[in-house]
Amino acid sequence: MNSTETKRPFLVFAAPDIQEPEIAEVEACLRSGWLGTGPRVARFESDFARYKGIEPQMVAGVNSCTAAMHVSMVAAGLEPGSEVITTPLTFCATVNSIIHAGLVPVLADVDPVTQNIDPDAIEAAITPRTRAILPVHFAGRPCDMDRIMAIANKHNLMVIEDCAHAIESEYRGKKAGTFGDFGCFSFYVTKNVVTGEGGLIVGRNAELIARARMLALHGMSQDAWHRFSDKGYKHYQVVECGFKYNMMDLQASIGLHQLSRVEQSWRRRQALWGSYGHALAELPLGLPADPESHTRHAYHLYTVMIDPTRTGIERDAFLNRMNAHGVGTGVHYLSVAEHPYYRERFGWDPDQWPNARKIGQHTVSLPLSPKLSDSDLDRVVDAVTRALTS
Repeated sequence: MNSTETKRPFLVFAAPDIQEPEIAEVEACLRSGWLGTGPRVARFESDFARYKGIEPQMVAGVNSCTAAMHVSMVAAGLEPGSEVITTPLTFCATVNSIIHAGLVPVLADVDPVTQNIDPDAIEAAITPRTRAILPVHFAGRPCDMDRIMAIANKHNLMVIEDCAHAIESEYRGKKAGTFGDFGCFSFYVTKNVVTGEGGLIVGRNAELIARARMLALHGMSQDAWHRFSDKGYKHYQVVECGFKYNMMDLQASIGLHQLSRVEQSWRRRQALWGSYGHALAELPLGLPADPESHTRHAYHLYTVMIDPTRTGIERDAFLNRMNAHGVGTGVHYLSVAEHPYYRERFGWDPDQWPNARKIGQHTVSLPLSPKLSDSDLDRVVDAVTRALTS
């Protein structure tokens, strides 16, 4: 490592692109005295609904995508012990939300090319106890929603979409999150639209989304904005035993301006994705498949496969070399069944889902953010090249 490289700051994986409008909005929020759920959350919900082409009352802001999935399943009234089919190639939050809702996760393997849940595997996993499917639009690539919805309709199953990676994703011209009974979104610090921590629920049924909204704030009949606004105090009643999952105006202050630049940011990530594909084409890596022509990819993650039979280096050694070169990376994901808790609780063997396990053992996510400059991308490519040839 030369002296110039040692002076460069560490390139943080998925650093958010925070600009002056977000900073000014946060300051204005702080000066307003209204930090909790209030007018800025309402604006953010309305703006997101407009982006998705749905009515504002069909959107509910919450404090994470995990909360969104959990409260959606509770609002849906799925009976305890029911089975929910999901992918083994996902963050633990997907499975945890199923468990917290009193339901049983059932895994269906992924397609090795798209890395999304395989509809044939979904069909094979259905039992008399199955009540829902929870597909994850992995890395921003939309799942095969025609097949999934056909299966759901055939077996009378609910669909809760995990859209944590898929704010901009579309399938045959229809936006991710608007296919199923619920769509659940994330605005975590690494996501395409950032609020620091935050999430949102989209629904198709007005009664179910209203119940989800109520459950997200203790099961109260009025949220804080309606109780304490300048229209006068409103008494509330607790009508269900709910949760503390509401979004704050402080979070929405950031999200309002992130969302206003969502298409500009998407175009930048699209350009970076293309640059990676060109720059890495001659290296012994497995590169992500091109987006399908009938879809719109959100370009949330750029994942490469480190197969030691091709690269001569194990995946974890590659991660360490990238870190030594000052470049942050990610792993999305170790397959769920490889984690001790799930293996012990459910008796899962990772080899039951070989595609997800293989991907989980070989995958590396490279930095992909609208904040990434062209020189940053050149630095990542240089680090990848050196890591493979050291």
